[in-house]
Amino acid sequence: MPDSRPNIIVFMTDDQGYGDLSCMGATDFRTPNLDGLAAGGARFTSWYSNSPVCSPSRAALLSGRYPGNAGVRSILRGHRTATGLPRSTPTIPSLLSEAGYQTRMVGKWHLGLADECRPHSHGFDQWYGFLAGCIDFYSHIFYWGANRGWPGNNPTHDLWDNNEEVWENGEYFTELIARKAGEYVREMAANDEPFFLYVPFNAPHYPMHAPQKYVDRFPGLPWDRQIMAAMISAVDDAVGSIMNEVDRSGAANNTLTFFTSDNGPSRESRNWLDGNRDPYYGGTTGAFKGHKFSLFEGGVREPAIVHWPGVIPAGQVIDDPVASMDILPSALEAAGVDDSALELDGQSILPRVARGETPAERTIFWEMDGQTAVRRGDWKLVLNGQLVEHDEPIADIHLSNVIDDPGEANNLAEAMPELAAELETLAETWRAGIEERWERDYARLKQNVQTHGMI
Repeated sequence: MPDSRPNIIVFMTDDQGYGDLSCMGATDFRTPNLDGLAAGGARFTSWYSNSPVCSPSRAALLSGRYPGNAGVRSILRGHRTATGLPRSTPTIPSLLSEAGYQTRMVGKWHLGLADECRPHSHGFDQWYGFLAGCIDFYSHIFYWGANRGWPGNNPTHDLWDNNEEVWENGEYFTELIARKAGEYVREMAANDEPFFLYVPFNAPHYPMHAPQKYVDRFPGLPWDRQIMAAMISAVDDAVGSIMNEVDRSGAANNTLTFFTSDNGPSRESRNWLDGNRDPYYGGTTGAFKGHKFSLFEGGVREPAIVHWPGVIPAGQVIDDPVASMDILPSALEAAGVDDSALELDGQSILPRVARGETPAERTIFWEMDGQTAVRRGDWKLVLNGQLVEHDEPIADIHLSNVIDDPGEANNLAEAMPELAAELETLAETWRAGIEERWERDYARLKQNVQTHGMI
């Protein structure tokens, strides 16, 4: 008898701003496939990544823990001996594999290149993609870092099929993801066991590459926005292609799908590709301030969709604060896997999205280099908050009501000193616990991470 447990798919984009989907407010381009998923399920307006940069946010999503509790706190290097996510950290694929799921990954890993950190060491039966932080979309070569004086950071070809290096020169990587993920869906759907498919896109991360057929969809946009729209449109097509394979397999009504991004849009000048040293303007955070690298809302509040026909009612728009670390406990609940013995910081969102239960007020924390932040209820406090990487903090303490003031325009720390002090103590106590855990369990990884510049 076929297994009735749901298939689970997680889509993740790279450096995509909150406002860069039409269902999230973009008016200059359309994302019809993702809009359709949102209309058929739940769209989240207060979904957070657990870090404003990619490696930690991916570690949190896959582990259900804060990045520091998962063993990855900053951007990981891209040379072939770089360590990353410890094998001791349980992940969605490792836990679902133990429960009898087929597990596959297609796309960007960026959680370590040493063999003990690669996808097959974290529960994936099969995987296809690249391991560093970014690649050229057509040659699949990792260039970044080669000019920074780090040993072992020459340009490196970085495309793998089940840990064997493969060459697909000239193939646009977003389209490769769609093709390979479709193959995996067909293979897995032919078996009786349910499957978990992780699809971490590298778009719209630099380099800003897109085939002309996508660029031509947006003839009236300025170059930076046109390429951003083209790259996201290619992602939207890929999502549609993969979900069509799910539908053709007969599994559409028994598939739980998540979509989100790893962090806010990049302002790095290297996005321009023409030597321009200005900050890049192509991505949008909507009404929020801050970008990638920042703990203000623009760096960590992300577009998000959860879809499960017949289980999650269609047409929901949910403003409750949730985070990417909530995907693991949600997936385990859907799969009927007991998580009571696991160390988790996330919590299942299925009671809210599937059963309409009102969640208890929760507190969510972040840390990035010298920045620390906390959101409790309607209030968000950022310590040493930066708007742009490498800039000085705009305030030692910044307090906002993100319901009344989602753009964090008004700093209420002086007007509400008692609340500011209370949240500051809460944030610093949490951060101290992260530091203690890191020193005890993960300090050996420090020599293998780089906080800025690699991706």
